[in-house]
Amino acid sequence: MPEISAPPEPSTALAPEPSGPPDDENSGGSTEVFDVRKFGAIGDGVTDDTNAFKMAWDTACQVNSSSTIYVPNGFSFMIQSTIFTGPCQGGLVFQIDGTLMPPDGPEEWPKNNSKRQWLVFYRVNQMSLQGGGAIDGRGQKWWDLPCKPHKGINATTLPGPCDSPVAIRFFMSSNLTVQGLKVKDSPQFHFRFDGCQNVHVESLHITAPALSPNTDGIHIANTNGVQIYNSVISNGDDCVSIGSGCYDVDIRNLTCGPGHGISIGSLGNHNSKACVHNVTVRDSVIKVSDNGVRIKTWQDVRRLCVGHTL
Repeated sequence: MPEISAPPEPSTALAPEPSGPPDDENSGGSTEVFDVRKFGAIGDGVTDDTNAFKMAWDTACQVNSSSTIYVPNGFSFMIQSTIFTGPCQGGLVFQIDGTLMPPDGPEEWPKNNSKRQWLVFYRVNQMSLQGGGAIDGRGQKWWDLPCKPHKGINATTLPGPCDSPVAIRFFMSSNLTVQGLKVKDSPQFHFRFDGCQNVHVESLHITAPALSPNTDGIHIANTNGVQIYNSVISNGDDCVSIGSGCYDVDIRNLTCGPGHGISIGSLGNHNSKACVHNVTVRDSVIKVSDNGVRIKTWQDVRRLCVGHTL
């Protein structure tokens, strides 16, 4: 289960008068739209807008019909490490047309908040995270920590705590769509799906520098029914990493690289059983990459079962 920290104190800042969000052409007027600015979000890239986003989520989550949380274009919203908890009463769209960003580096990260994850969606069903906006992980100061590879004195790697947050994590959720977003510079993995079912990723654009450590584009574990289509991932680690317990994974028309390619594993840590089934990669390009498609295992793996198609 993800680590849950106490919510931040509510912001007392006044929100500007919001402009109307776009109409949902396919909703027939039945979708309720909740603009985060109406809940007090400022969107200046400095003010802590966490409480406004939490209130917007809690309100939309209680609507019996479909609802939309609207993040408008032209604004940059700074959000602390937060868990958005379901299940919700109806389907929910998280429409990001502006920019979301975390605090800028470990020194700005509140001490009481988890440093292992930034935005978490927990026990959510029928949700779409979408839009023409951006998610900026502001990872540079995390990558430069002396505990990271070759970042210590004389290019060494120093011991010590080295937690860095995953940008977007879905945990124990189902019937998910992630579509159209530009995501860059996560401190660690950009997306992580744990214990999820029926995940559709479409037209996603993920970027991070080629030497940024552990910045996997999409990591899945104990997750099934995954479709990753028509996307571009350029980073410092695996474009897609597939952990144990995954099956029915279809990757199509993916442009991958630079980075480490597409990886199944690592599998079988601590002498454990590790199974991955029915992984398909087709019509994809892997370029300027350390690997193509690979399977990684630990030396003491007890039992390994892998099925894949290229």
